[in-house]
Amino acid sequence: MADISLPKPVKLFVGILSCDEELLADVERLLVARFGEVDIKSEVIPFTFTDYYTKEMGANISRQFICFRKLINPEELSAIKIWTNELEEKFRHDNKSDVTRPINLDPGYLTHCNLILASTKDYYHRIHLQNGIYAEVTLFYQHEVFKNLPWTYPDFQTEKYKNFFLKVRNSYAKDISNN
Repeated sequence: MADISLPKPVKLFVGILSCDEELLADVERLLVARFGEVDIKSEVIPFTFTDYYTKEMGANISRQFICFRKLINPEELSAIKIWTNELEEKFRHDNKSDVTRPINLDPGYLTHCNLILASTKDYYHRIHLQNGIYAEVTLFYQHEVFKNLPWTYPDFQTEKYKNFFLKVRNSYAKDISNN
């Protein structure tokens, strides 16, 4: 029988989708107030992989990832997803734009071996964490690259995303060695 051990801290990130680039800075300020200093931030990437969000969010949607310096306990992911959903609702009700859903927030975390996304939707490949929040392994790390799974979203399959998360993983490796 193996001994039970606690998980290592993980690298928190939040993916922000919006058709209003000015909102990205507003959301970043709120995320920093909640999760602390930004460690790495992606460029703003056009989100052209699906039209799933167009009806609610409008055209010309972009995504940006923000990763935080402070590592978290992976058990915090469900509470973080609940908080980001509440923040989405705040922007929906304070909406100063002409779209129904001005932002979409996708929190997740990265470890040495995988990238996990939080979701409110159950599916065969997702594990319930608590309070209606599920976790999904979206990418896994093997032989110095991130690899897809059958359910990996098309945008997460791109080299642009994977290269960004390799940088995040390198930062995480330094963080975890100092922890």
